[in-house]
Amino acid sequence: MTTKQIEIIYQDENIVVVNKPSGVTIIPDQHTYENKTLVEILKKQLNQKIWVVHRIDRDATGVLIFAKTLQAHRDISMQFENSKVHKKYIVLVSGAVEDDEGSISKPILISSRDVSIDITGKESITNFKVLERFKSYTLVQALPLTSRRHQIRIHFWSLGHPLAIDSEYGISEPVLLSSLKRNYKTKVGENEKPLISRLTLHAATLTLTLPGTNEEKTFESSLPKDFEVTLKQLRKYGK
Repeated sequence: MTTKQIEIIYQDENIVVVNKPSGVTIIPDQHTYENKTLVEILKKQLNQKIWVVHRIDRDATGVLIFAKTLQAHRDISMQFENSKVHKKYIVLVSGAVEDDEGSISKPILISSRDVSIDITGKESITNFKVLERFKSYTLVQALPLTSRRHQIRIHFWSLGHPLAIDSEYGISEPVLLSSLKRNYKTKVGENEKPLISRLTLHAATLTLTLPGTNEEKTFESSLPKDFEVTLKQLRKYGK
């Protein structure tokens, strides 16, 4: 990852918007050295200091924004705090979600590394709309109205529909073609490659007001290849 260039969707003197790849943390954690984080890779790539304003999970993909100045950082942070930033996620969840659309309103309590649904937690709301249905999965569009850690993941888990792959709240097993296609046979001496083997969560769009202006702008990221391939095979064999 350190040698790979991070795809830049947009940048100006105040912000840089990137297409986050899967498998890279934004800031250091107990398993990741600083120089392997997205923020450090991007600092080197841009040859300048940047500030983190929000995060998405290590194994999630999609639109991520960084500030290039402290003023821009303050501006965007305030937009997040006042729910002026609008995010849209594409999520593959397990099972058949009953309603075609709805709203999950369950308070989330964050205590150190633990995230739970608890009456003493902060108000957390996720609106959703079903995009496509399969036998064992549902493709949904999720619009979080609040920004809590693991919000989408724990909200769908609480409905009994954890993400198709989510080692923390559901199943860590990858999605395999052999589980969808009848009479699937692997070639002799070959192990089957998973269609997708990471968190099935993609940050598709993010809308905010550009710092220092009144211009509202939407940034988009198309589904990554593993997600697209999985949907293609689900449409073929998983209906």
